[in-house]
Amino acid sequence: MIFTAHQNGQFDLAGRTVSCVLGRGGVKPASEKREGDGATPLGVWPIRRLLYRPDRMPPPRTGLPVHAIQPQEGWCDAPDDPAYNQPVRLPYPASAEQMWRTDSVYDLVCILGHNDSPPVPGLGSAIFLHLVQTDRRPTEGCVALAREDMLALLALAKPGDSLAIVAD
Repeated sequence: MIFTAHQNGQFDLAGRTVSCVLGRGGVKPASEKREGDGATPLGVWPIRRLLYRPDRMPPPRTGLPVHAIQPQEGWCDAPDDPAYNQPVRLPYPASAEQMWRTDSVYDLVCILGHNDSPPVPGLGSAIFLHLVQTDRRPTEGCVALAREDMLALLALAKPGDSLAIVAD
């Protein structure tokens, strides 16, 4: 199945349209995506796996591979580091995003297959499908859904499914 996020903030969820939030830098072709630009990369990205916060919820129902986030987990966003756009253990000597966040944004987070095989330094890291901020502000380049919509997507998702990010 391919789920679709549209530039206009609409999200196709198996025949139902819901809202989503995209990057503060808008959308741009993946070839033009750069680390830190806040843009969401256009393209079709495999949904690799689901991470969730086990202290806040039980594992959700899904066909995707599931991993419980631990407090020491991070994601390297330093283009010059060998672990760029890969999970790391914190503390980490290079720049890395904390996956165990104080807000609820990463209570549910799907890892998307953007710039990951192998990662090209500087073309963008940590492009995820995650939960929206309470104020629905733009992401740093990810796609964000409301919790109930994410749970609905997860209930349908299975290995081989993708997220398409399209310009309208």
